[in-house]
Amino acid sequence: MRKYSFLIILILIVGCQAGSQMDQAELLITEESLLNHIEILASDEFEGRAPATRGEELTIDYLVGELERMGIDPGMPDGSYIQEFPLLGQQVDGETASFVIRSGNNVTSNLTFSSEFMAWPSNEAETVSIRDAEVVYVGYGIQAPEFDWDDYKDVDVSGKVLLFKNSDPSHDPEIFEGDARLYYGRWSYKYEIAEEMGALGAIIIHTTPTAGYGWNVVSNSWGRVRFALKSNGMQSENVPEFNSWLTEESSSRLFNGAGLDLHEMLDAAASREFRPVTLEGVTIDLDLNASYSDKSSKNVVAKIEGNDRSLRDEYVIFSAHHDHLGITEPVDGDSINNGAIDNASGVSAVLEMANALKEVENELRRSVKFLFVGAEEMGLLGSRYWSQNPTVEPGKVSANINLDSMQPYGETRDLVLVGSGRNTLTDVFKKHLQEANRVAMPDPRPEQGIFYRSDHFSFARIGIPAIYPNPGRDYIDKPDNWAAVADSVNAAIYHTVFDEINEYWDMSGMESDVRLIFRIAYDVINRDEMMEWTSGDEFEAARLRSLGN
Repeated sequence: MRKYSFLIILILIVGCQAGSQMDQAELLITEESLLNHIEILASDEFEGRAPATRGEELTIDYLVGELERMGIDPGMPDGSYIQEFPLLGQQVDGETASFVIRSGNNVTSNLTFSSEFMAWPSNEAETVSIRDAEVVYVGYGIQAPEFDWDDYKDVDVSGKVLLFKNSDPSHDPEIFEGDARLYYGRWSYKYEIAEEMGALGAIIIHTTPTAGYGWNVVSNSWGRVRFALKSNGMQSENVPEFNSWLTEESSSRLFNGAGLDLHEMLDAAASREFRPVTLEGVTIDLDLNASYSDKSSKNVVAKIEGNDRSLRDEYVIFSAHHDHLGITEPVDGDSINNGAIDNASGVSAVLEMANALKEVENELRRSVKFLFVGAEEMGLLGSRYWSQNPTVEPGKVSANINLDSMQPYGETRDLVLVGSGRNTLTDVFKKHLQEANRVAMPDPRPEQGIFYRSDHFSFARIGIPAIYPNPGRDYIDKPDNWAAVADSVNAAIYHTVFDEINEYWDMSGMESDVRLIFRIAYDVINRDEMMEWTSGDEFEAARLRSLGN
């Protein structure tokens, strides 16, 4: 009997010690430690952290230095922290870029680069010169057999310029998940399907409601040096000659030339019976000159090895992108896009998570990878490169938790889960939120397709269960309109030179959120089972393939 009493006491002591270690580790995550990283990474010295710049080199040096200081091991197979990936830098000459709309033999519009259209060669060509190209409006341009939806209806659109409505159908909750934007609604899908269709070019109609952001985001994001993963001569023969965006006003002029109304055409796309509409009598001329440079960017990869013999070859991955927009055209004399929220805040959170998990490393059953990925703002390029060249077999990864743009406006009673309900990570988050007297909320803006706009998407595409925690909106000890204030501030600073630490910041919210995610991480790392996609989710098939099923 004494033997059993001793064992019970020993178990209780070990349990208390574990709890004590967790508590101590959590306390390492503070407002001050989080803010310190942000102040450095978002300083003017780091020049906006654009890929393949001095700012990126400073960022990489800082990350490696901090990981070494914390005692976090390198995560690459060669024993380094760095996964370098090749980029092709493309700069379109805005002075010579020309987009002419013709109706019959008459020039109806000569659009201005940046303010009325954005365009770039999509086939790595130095020059694009297109004359008298026919334009076909393809509505959303979606082929989705699972929803019995085909905007092409077997119409041959090869060799034509395809004009797309942004987003995906949202009028029926039974298809395309209603208001929630799926990948079909992303601009990247439009360009991919244009390639599949053998199009000459692709144009996306920009409206703020269908994009979820203003034209300034388009012109700022595509107006600087544009990067892509280098093809190394492996491009498909069907790559369109150009991709483009048009403003709402420019798009209206394009339709008007064919005697059509823009908004009537946008509405018509909502019908399952929609068929491609040729803009009769309308052609476009396009001239682009682009220069290229071979560049490279870097992912920083670190790890903590697990201790359970049966689980330590499995991983949980924490990701955050370290890049931002760099230096762009001056606004009120300021040309540095500091990226304090997007995404110095996420990088800071993952660094502090790594530091706290290092404190309890002897208790971790699975191993942990920390990925600070580059070139996210260029189209999730760093995380996509990792997904194509993984340092861990995807089937050995239990989960990805992606941290991008944390909560700088104070504590909240809730936490938004982008990807809520899509995999079993949701249940773990809800459990810990409930224990903390907080609630999990679904994405409040599903129509913006946020799930497909940050690095967790790259992991999801190869089957890894992924989730993207976002700031809550039910603020504690703030004015009743504080959520509206935060929304307004975010809208004003997103992808601009104004994304800096400002008078609205209250780091108590970020501290609270990162501490909570730390406890969730500890739980996911130590569970017997790996995380799973919900049955029927679009990424379940990829997961089954990665598991060899």
